[in-house]
Amino acid sequence: MENIALIDSFSEFKDDKLIDRVTLMAILEEVFRNALKKKYGSDDNFDIIINPDKGDMEIWRNRVVVEDGEVEDENSEISLSEARKIEPDFEVGEDVSEEVKLFQLGRRAILALRQNLISKIHEHDNTNLYKQFKDIIGDIYTAEVHHVRPKAVILMDDDGNEIVLPKEKQIPNDYFKKGDNVRGVIENVELKGNKPQIIMSRTAPDFLEKLFEQEIPEVFDGLITIKKVVRIPGEKAKVAVDSYDDRIDPVGACVGMKGSRIHGIVRELGNENIDVINYTSNPQLYITRALSPAKVSSVKINEEAKTAEVFLKIEEVSKAIGRGGNNIKLASLLTGYEIDVIREGIAEEEDDVELREFSDEIEEWVIEEFEKIGLDTARSVLKQEVADLVRRTDLEEETIIDVMNVLKEELEG
Repeated sequence: MENIALIDSFSEFKDDKLIDRVTLMAILEEVFRNALKKKYGSDDNFDIIINPDKGDMEIWRNRVVVEDGEVEDENSEISLSEARKIEPDFEVGEDVSEEVKLFQLGRRAILALRQNLISKIHEHDNTNLYKQFKDIIGDIYTAEVHHVRPKAVILMDDDGNEIVLPKEKQIPNDYFKKGDNVRGVIENVELKGNKPQIIMSRTAPDFLEKLFEQEIPEVFDGLITIKKVVRIPGEKAKVAVDSYDDRIDPVGACVGMKGSRIHGIVRELGNENIDVINYTSNPQLYITRALSPAKVSSVKINEEAKTAEVFLKIEEVSKAIGRGGNNIKLASLLTGYEIDVIREGIAEEEDDVELREFSDEIEEWVIEEFEKIGLDTARSVLKQEVADLVRRTDLEEETIIDVMNVLKEELEG
């Protein structure tokens, strides 16, 4: 009965799916040998026999018989008279094997042994868990909301593993409640002490790329290749696609009839606006496509500086820049070029004036609102409709009218 505590430990862990029988036996033997070293100073002359299925074990100490009074190391030697108490026919020089009962280790040693066993099993499970999730970094994973914290949502998968979705890895308009199923990519696995912390992300470009693989068969099958993905999570994204099969229209296949194929992806991302464009190795054409929906007149590239001057008609400028500058920002990230917008025809309008020239009469933040949508000269503002400017900026109608009156007075004065 002295090994009842260890039997409980065996039964607690022997059916653990993360640990195989051979590994369990190795862990058990290591734990017992550590206990023997503490008790006897060495474990070299001990044999340990473990049966984890029954939760039983045996420990045998091997010693050499020496003459009475000549024992120098009690752990490895036994006197002739002591040996003959075990078997009466032992002689000097023979080996004696004697079973060591667990109670001989002491109650404290047994409790420490059990605790050490539990610790080693958890350490093994944590190592396995770390390797398991390290291998699927960048893959989509689904887990259920366990509880919601101010700085993170804590998820639980079907195996009871805890996954963290930090606030900054959530799409701005994400809202989760307990029991919701959440999809994201495994972005990282960090070791916090000995315990792995699994980090999920819904803002990573990889998430959008993997959603394309899941939702669009041609991408999954490799008929369409995703060359690059750039995102402003929850706002806008651009995806460059290509196909080595001339019979396939990669953009059409990804978008589907009336957007049917991409609709599920857009919904998953909180109605993030997704532009799918055809990839090309021609930088001028690539930049032109990246600035969609704007119609570009021409592109002048400085390959060494990785910059591009893009010439557009005045009515196309705001489309190229996009609300808050999102469109041109994503186009630059997608193509790898810093893009500057040049308005065609402005050079001939000698009486046009930069908005910054009116900083004494127009507040700085108002000028910045116009610049966000690509309007940085007096005439570029005056060509716009007031209602359109109200819709595209955060300015009140009255403010816009006041600005226009100031600009008209200057140009007509």
